[in-house]
Amino acid sequence: MADKHHGGCLCGAVRYEVTGDFDAFFLCHCSYCQKDSGSAHAANLFSSSATLGWLAGQEQIQSFKLPGTRHEKAFCQTCGSALPYTQMAGKLVVVPAGSLDSPVSIRPNAHIMMGSKADWDHELDEIEKIDGLPK
Repeated sequence: MADKHHGGCLCGAVRYEVTGDFDAFFLCHCSYCQKDSGSAHAANLFSSSATLGWLAGQEQIQSFKLPGTRHEKAFCQTCGSALPYTQMAGKLVVVPAGSLDSPVSIRPNAHIMMGSKADWDHELDEIEKIDGLPK
């Protein structure tokens, strides 16, 4: 029986299910992923065998493909949360790891595009770690 993964957006309007296993998990530091995540990197899972199904809110999904690149992003029109999408005529499912509600069974394979990482993205393991909000 294939694994099933569930997720959705922040506002709850969009819900999805991915059936199958993930092949890879990359943390991409390219400038495009920095822009569309608003962070140091994007965290995406990839599968060439899984299927993506929409459980609710498919009409709320907007997609953006950066012209002249392979860079693409799907997101909820209401809250802006990153959402899964397919590439290569549906042969590749791309799932933003943070959009999943179910546990991720694989660890990231690699940090990629390190040549374009943010200038402040270094030695982050050395800064203070706080379990809640700062006081």
